[in-house]
Amino acid sequence: MQRVREAFRKASRAYSPQEERRLGGHLGAVVAFGAYTAAWGAAVGVRKRKLPDRHDPLDVLFTAAATFRLGRLLSKGSVTSPLRAPFTRYEKATGPAEVSESPRGGDVRSTVGELVTCPFCLSVWLTTTFAGAHLLWPRATRAVTGGLTALAVADAMQLGYDCLVQKNSE
Repeated sequence: MQRVREAFRKASRAYSPQEERRLGGHLGAVVAFGAYTAAWGAAVGVRKRKLPDRHDPLDVLFTAAATFRLGRLLSKGSVTSPLRAPFTRYEKATGPAEVSESPRGGDVRSTVGELVTCPFCLSVWLTTTFAGAHLLWPRATRAVTGGLTALAVADAMQLGYDCLVQKNSE
């Protein structure tokens, strides 16, 4: 095991000699994601649900919009900052009800901080969650993704309205 650790440290140093990259934490995140995905697969397998032959286009659209909106809310929302606070440091407000934060702490804490401040990173976990939930509880999942899609559309309308008001007042 010591040889593996030393080989990993050597590879980490060679990967980014100019700056410290926390590859150990990232490897842990990859392993955690693999376990999370496997747990969803096991849950679906236990229920012995037949997998669909193809995706319903509306489900894909609503899941994409829901993933986008929930990813932004969880990773950037000012109202959800208490959830990220143990892993991040506040930097500044960046837009309507959004903040910019940076990860803080050691390998695990910093990696979690990177994950929870990155809407793209969270989207992978959220998509996995919605995909598994669609297989186990399709009606409930459609209700959730439909609600989040409505929120995404409402947010876009609010931002569009604010742009029009600003443009007209110039």
